[in-house]
Amino acid sequence: MTIEELKQKALSLTLEPGVYLMKDKNGEIIYVGKAKALKNRVVSYFRNVSAHNSKTRKMVSLVNDFDYIVTGSEFEALILECSLIKLHSPKYNILLKDDKGYSYIRISDGPFPRLSQSFKRGEEGTFIGPYLSAFAVKQMVEQANLIFKLPTCKKQFPKDFKKARPCLNFYINRCMGLCQGKISEEEYQKIFSEALEYIKGGGVLSEEALQKGMEEAAEALDFEKAAQLRDRIRALHHIADTQNVLLGEDRFLDVWGFAENGDTVFAVVIKVREGILADKQNFSFEGSSLSEVKNELLFRYYSQTREFPKAVLVDEETEDLDLLSEFLSHCANGKLSAVIPKRGERKKLLEMAKNNAVEQLSLKVSRTGKEVAVLEELSKLLGLEKTPLRIESYDISNWGETGKVGGMVVFENGRPLKSAYKRFSIKTVAGQDDYASMKEVLSRRLTRFLSGDENFAPLPDLILLDGGKGHVSAVREVLNELSLSIPLFGMVKDSRHRTRAIVTEDGEIAISPVRSVFTFVTAIQDEVHRYAISYQRTLHKKSTYQSVLTEVKGIGEKKQKALLRAFKTKKALKDATVEQLMEAAKIKEETARELKERIDDM
Repeated sequence: MTIEELKQKALSLTLEPGVYLMKDKNGEIIYVGKAKALKNRVVSYFRNVSAHNSKTRKMVSLVNDFDYIVTGSEFEALILECSLIKLHSPKYNILLKDDKGYSYIRISDGPFPRLSQSFKRGEEGTFIGPYLSAFAVKQMVEQANLIFKLPTCKKQFPKDFKKARPCLNFYINRCMGLCQGKISEEEYQKIFSEALEYIKGGGVLSEEALQKGMEEAAEALDFEKAAQLRDRIRALHHIADTQNVLLGEDRFLDVWGFAENGDTVFAVVIKVREGILADKQNFSFEGSSLSEVKNELLFRYYSQTREFPKAVLVDEETEDLDLLSEFLSHCANGKLSAVIPKRGERKKLLEMAKNNAVEQLSLKVSRTGKEVAVLEELSKLLGLEKTPLRIESYDISNWGETGKVGGMVVFENGRPLKSAYKRFSIKTVAGQDDYASMKEVLSRRLTRFLSGDENFAPLPDLILLDGGKGHVSAVREVLNELSLSIPLFGMVKDSRHRTRAIVTEDGEIAISPVRSVFTFVTAIQDEVHRYAISYQRTLHKKSTYQSVLTEVKGIGEKKQKALLRAFKTKKALKDATVEQLMEAAKIKEETARELKERIDDM
């Protein structure tokens, strides 16, 4: 069936809740979905297909037919959807694959071995594992290094003994100071063996045994041993205190964090068990939107797990919270709620999960966590449907009739993409009319893309104009004429020429309360202004430079062009001799000498 035929079939569906099954030309089920109103949901797939994300567009292109099942409620549709997904494993549904893999504890070679986390077995060192939880391994290694004060720096021992002063970790009592060369290999090996026993024992140390050992060492006047055991007791207290402060009274929680960058989404669930951070799982999805992942992932995850917490923490953008809570209770065979925390320790845990998702995503897209996060914050502030990976910004600069220019700068994934910057000389606007000039620049840029010019591809995800409502309205006309739907906003400054707000045709959006967005938008506005005015100044200098040549009697436009071809820079022209000027412009010596004097005075 064609897209139009599928659309017509969908228009005949009921508005009741139910489940739909998308099938390819071989009759294979490639996607299963639930709907509160079958007609509205299924029709949306075949209307304005280009607006879908890449994964959905691909799925729709393969759909040859669909089937559906009407249910008595949205909850029944959800239960049926989960069952059908388990049965058919459709390729375009979210199928859970934990992104973490196996993890190992690595013991380095040499007389002074170290403990570290590794995600694969290497040729050097000894490995303990594999473990399923990378989070637990990381936590165990950090705790062992802290309790036994093992070195974590990059120095090589015994090669680097006494070559530099101890680092900060030694002075804050987190490292034994092996670099000083005062600890023998035998003594170090004994401490390291104790650290290994701690790890192999599951990270358990008896505080009572440590206390007893410390007292016995003190009685035997072995004060160094007593101090060592005292420090281990303090380290245990520090670890316990940190966990208690962080987790409060919550003992069993699942905490979800999400991050989006274009068609890439990362999800992280932090598991709190017995009051401690017990595990972390990562999930990555390509070609999916954040809303799509949220709507499917939580239901898929809890329909498959056998371990349930007392509460599931999600952010404020999670839809169908009541439906999710009902589903969680059904899966857990008991009361289990999805909660949006507003304050306190639960809110801190939610922020931790979010930050973990952002960091995982930043590694994937080769950006810093701050760069990934600010694009999400900007998207949320402006109410965009997706994170703007490519942002184009425009500014107009005027200097008389010959100095009207436009500048276009591009920020891709939060960073300037200078190879994509463009400059425009205003050609059709008489006088200083910023609105008309901005219209001309955007019209030329977008028309070049629509005509197939690869130098002007791709289209931006967001356009920011250096200007107010008038600029936005003027460019909106261009977008409407070209039938393009691109988010469009202006950027306005205060009386001190500092970025104040983002402007729509209906009003202003304050950005100063969101510091990261304020800093980012300010950087964009400053960059596009710098770029436009630098081009305007270049043209002005070139115009002044050329006018000097034509002021000399006997130098017309033709001879001026000949001189500019021969001496392409101002420096080259100044360095030219009288004879070289005569030869290049085919002029007499008297004219060349006068020209040389004018050039030297520039």
